[in-house]
Amino acid sequence: MALSRLTRLLLLALIIAVGAGCNGGKPKPRENDLVHIQSRTKPHSKKVIVFVADSLMYQSIDKGLELGKLPTFKLLVERGQYYKNLVSSFPTMSVTIDSSLLTGTYPDRHRVPGLIWYAEDEKRIVNYGTGSIEVLRQGAGAVLDDALVRLNGDHLSKRTPTIYERLRKQGRTSASVNGLIYRGDTGHVLTIPKWMQASVSLPEKIRVQGPDFMTFGALSNPLEGMKRLPDNVAGNLGFNNEFAIGTVAYLIEQRKLPDFTYVYLPDQDHELHKKGPSHLDGLIKLDGQLQRVLQAFGSPEAAQEQAVILIVGDSGMSSILPRSGNPVIDLTDLFQRYAIMRPGETASQKTDIALAVNETMAYVYNLKPGRSIKELVRELQREPRIGLISWKEGEWIHVARPGSGSEFKYKPGGRAKDEYGQKWTLGPNAALLDVKVDLRKHVSYGQYPDGLRRLYGALHSHDGEFIVITAKQGYEFTGHSSPKHRGGGGHGSLHETESIVPLIVYGTDRKPERLRIVDLQSYILNLLRVEE
Repeated sequence: MALSRLTRLLLLALIIAVGAGCNGGKPKPRENDLVHIQSRTKPHSKKVIVFVADSLMYQSIDKGLELGKLPTFKLLVERGQYYKNLVSSFPTMSVTIDSSLLTGTYPDRHRVPGLIWYAEDEKRIVNYGTGSIEVLRQGAGAVLDDALVRLNGDHLSKRTPTIYERLRKQGRTSASVNGLIYRGDTGHVLTIPKWMQASVSLPEKIRVQGPDFMTFGALSNPLEGMKRLPDNVAGNLGFNNEFAIGTVAYLIEQRKLPDFTYVYLPDQDHELHKKGPSHLDGLIKLDGQLQRVLQAFGSPEAAQEQAVILIVGDSGMSSILPRSGNPVIDLTDLFQRYAIMRPGETASQKTDIALAVNETMAYVYNLKPGRSIKELVRELQREPRIGLISWKEGEWIHVARPGSGSEFKYKPGGRAKDEYGQKWTLGPNAALLDVKVDLRKHVSYGQYPDGLRRLYGALHSHDGEFIVITAKQGYEFTGHSSPKHRGGGGHGSLHETESIVPLIVYGTDRKPERLRIVDLQSYILNLLRVEE
C-alpha cells in the first residue's frame, strides 16, 4: 500500500509541475548494479526470491483455485508448501510490515511506527504518502523527503540490520525490486525528474545506500537501455507489477540473479481498496505474472531446482461498510473541543493533540503536559465503533473497549507463556484482547494473533505519550483529510482479518519454524545457509 500511494504522490507532483509549465529532463545515466551482483563467494545454496504481494489474502487464493482461474497458484500450492496463517506485523501497513520482514524485528526495535506518525523531537507529522489531499496539506516536498530520504536514512533504526546488510557481511549478494525498505551497504542514486524537482524542491540526485542491485521505479532503473520496462507516467513511474516482474525475469534469463531478491508487487492493493477484498481480477493477473517468472527459468521444474520462491501477502483487508452504514469514524469530531494539530503544522504550546490515521488503526497523541492520558481515553470510549483502545503506563500496557466498563493490563516477563515462547504477566480481563490462559499458564490468542507482542511493539515504536486505537470490523478512521474507503477495503488494525496472510514456499521442503512475518528473515537466512 505504501508504494502505490507513493506512486500517486509522484504523479501528484507531476500534475503540480505541469501546471507550473515544467518540461521533462534528459535521460539519467544507468547504474552499475549488474556488476555489483556478481557473486563474491561460491554458491552455497539455491537462490531465494521473495515476492511480497500487497494485500494478498488466502481467501482470494482459495476462491480462485476453486473457480479454476489460478493455474500457476495451483501448481505452486500442489508442489510446494501453502500456509494460511502467517501473522503480519502491526500496524498492518506495508511500510511497517516490510520493515519487520527485512529486519526480523517488530516496530519497537526497527522504529517505523506506520504509514503516518508524529515525531516528538521535531514536533511534526511524518507521512510517507497517505491520501492526495492530506499530502497536499502536509506538503508534497516534506512527504517525498520522508519517503525517499529519511525513511531508510534516519527513521529505520540503525541498530537493527536489514537482511541486505547481513548478507553483505557474509559475502552474499542481494537485490531489492521496488521495495520501499531497501537499506544496504551499496551506494545508489535516485534521480529525480526535472518536473518533480521544480514542484517539490528536491535535488536532482539523492544518494542512498541499498543492496547490490536496486530498482525504485523510474527513479532508479539499472536496466534502462537494456530492458524495456513500463516506467513512464502511464506505468505509474515503474511502481507496478509489470516493471517488477520484468526486472526479475530479465535477471533470471541473463543468469544474473543474486543470492537473495526481494520483489514488491503493489497492483492488487489499490484495486481492493476501491472494490473490496472479494475482487479477483488483480489476483488472476498476478497468476499470469508468476507464470512468466517460472518460464524465465525454462520451466516450473527448472525453477524448483534452481531457486526457492516465497510468495507472501503483507496484510489482509476488511470490507468497509457502504456510506449508508456510517463506516467512517471522524476523530476530529470526537475531539472537537481540543486544539488538534493540522496537516503541515508543527506543534505549539497551544496544541492539545495530534492524530495519525493509518486507515483502520490510529495513533492519538497527548501533547499537553500535565494532562492525564486517561482523559483522552474517556473521550474515545464514547465511540461504539472503536474496537480497541490501548496505552502504556510505566511498564504496563492497558487495553479497554468502549462499553466494557473494565480494563486489561499486561507487561513482558512473567510465568504466562504463549506459542511463540514469549513470557507475560497478565492482569484480569484478558478476554478484552481475546487472550486465554489455561491452568498451565499457556497463553492462546483468538481474533488478535500474537496480540500481546504486536500491540507492545506499536506502543513502544516511537517516543511520546499516545494511544493506539483500532476500529471494529467494517469501520475506519479519518482525521482532517485522511482517505476514505466506503464500500471498499481497509487495513491497519490488529484484527485477524487484516493480520493473517498466506505464505507459499516453492523449491524446498524446509519449513518455517514460526509462522510470523517477523520470523521470515531467520527462515530466509536459514535457506541461504547464512549464520545469523
